[in-house]
Amino acid sequence: MNQMVMVAGGVLVAVVCGAVVRKQAPEIALVLAICATTAVVLAVSGELGEVVAYVQYLTQVGGISQELIVPVMKATGIAILSRFAAEFCRDAKENGLASTVELAGTVLGLVAAMPLMNGVLALLEELMG
Repeated sequence: MNQMVMVAGGVLVAVVCGAVVRKQAPEIALVLAICATTAVVLAVSGELGEVVAYVQYLTQVGGISQELIVPVMKATGIAILSRFAAEFCRDAKENGLASTVELAGTVLGLVAAMPLMNGVLALLEELMG
């Protein structure tokens, strides 16, 4: 909870500073937003490791293969990164680039999920055969 309060407070300060600066120097406001986002990601990166460790624990307890969990984690990471990048493009008034980033994220997410789809196909073949 304390960490979220710090994140929210820091982001609110960055938003206010960005709003003040945006009128005179929009590029500085964009850099400020990128720096604030980077600081937030770094601040919560330790907890991300805990999430990954917990998912690995669940796969061991549930008897789920790592080959099935890794594609889901990769696709989730790709979705998060593409969303961040697209929003920064929109902040910079580059809507075309934002759409391109989203398209790339969709394609790469599908590629990351292909091993999972192959696992489902193999399971279906096993059930039918």
